[in-house]
Amino acid sequence: MPPKLTRRNFLARLGSGAITIVGIAGTGLFAALGDVDDAAACVRPPGALPEEDFLATCIRCGRCTDACPNRCITPFTEEAGRELALAPGARQFGTPVIFARRQACMLCNGEPGDGLLCTEACPTGALIPTKKSAVAVQESVDMGTAVVDTTICYSYNGASCGACIRACPFEGTALRAGLWERPIVDPEVCIGCGLCERSCVHYPQAIRIKPSTDRDPTTRGRS
Repeated sequence: MPPKLTRRNFLARLGSGAITIVGIAGTGLFAALGDVDDAAACVRPPGALPEEDFLATCIRCGRCTDACPNRCITPFTEEAGRELALAPGARQFGTPVIFARRQACMLCNGEPGDGLLCTEACPTGALIPTKKSAVAVQESVDMGTAVVDTTICYSYNGASCGACIRACPFEGTALRAGLWERPIVDPEVCIGCGLCERSCVHYPQAIRIKPSTDRDPTTRGRS
């Protein structure tokens, strides 16, 4: 006959089950998600080739990470993926990504040199060398597009903020202020640097970068 289930036994079993679940989540559960190409849902550094070409060309050397003056480029790891609820496949481990909420791309603002430092450091061409000028950046950089969640953005809900607008390097074009400083994104101009997401004072952030899935730094194709 099984032992009588008392309140104490029930709580003990519940606690044991919780520990088991945590243990699975910390070890095998994330790996069990499989070889998923979810890193493609992350923001790549400026000048990155289209995803399949990028994965085939990038050698995971970390030179772009070391060259970044703002330390915004980081290797894709299981820990980082877990934080973003993304499962990196075997091809994505170690590839450079940008998590804008942690640190955004400042386009090497104020750093010496004519080009974006990460693109100059890439030895394989996975990142196309890109000049730092506003014109060159607008023509070739397409990391993603900012998207506003109007349900939680302060400026769309009875307050006036504008922090993201002031952080945008292309204020007035890529991101401009509407009534009550409501952020309005122009997807034809936004390059996805993530400075708006990084600066958002709401948590969770009310503006996020949606990574480009069809980027091509050689033919950006924006008017």
